[in-house]
Amino acid sequence: MPTAVTLHLLAALVWVGGMFFAHQILRPAALGLEPPERLPLWTRVFARFFPWVWGAIIILPVTGYWMTFMYFGGFANAAIYIHVMHLLGLIMIGIYLYVFFGPYAKFKQAVANKDFPAGANHLASIRKLVGTNLTLGIITIIDAVAGAYWLS
Repeated sequence: MPTAVTLHLLAALVWVGGMFFAHQILRPAALGLEPPERLPLWTRVFARFFPWVWGAIIILPVTGYWMTFMYFGGFANAAIYIHVMHLLGLIMIGIYLYVFFGPYAKFKQAVANKDFPAGANHLASIRKLVGTNLTLGIITIIDAVAGAYWLS
């Protein structure tokens, strides 16, 4: 159990913390750059961050199911906050997959073609979806830490 909890926590910290940094710190700082500088910067940022997210979206369900079935004896025995965490995690993974295969793929192509207006539009879509996932991630972390007290 300690290994699963540690891996689960680290994966959540990397993903949600990375989204917080990108959305709340890097994005406002990068707004001072012109699109020909700003958009390639985001291409490099995503290229470095998204492999970490892929790791997180593998580690989180594996360790989550590991703990659910080994510690709680399955979903039938798990408290409601575990079900809430599970649902929010699946929604977050779905949003990430949509971002990666939709707006992000189009964003990379637009930047490669130096079509900065299109790239900026795709980046705006990514920003909104990352903002949604960040909010869900914070709610999920609150649920994970305090859900046993609120939802038992």
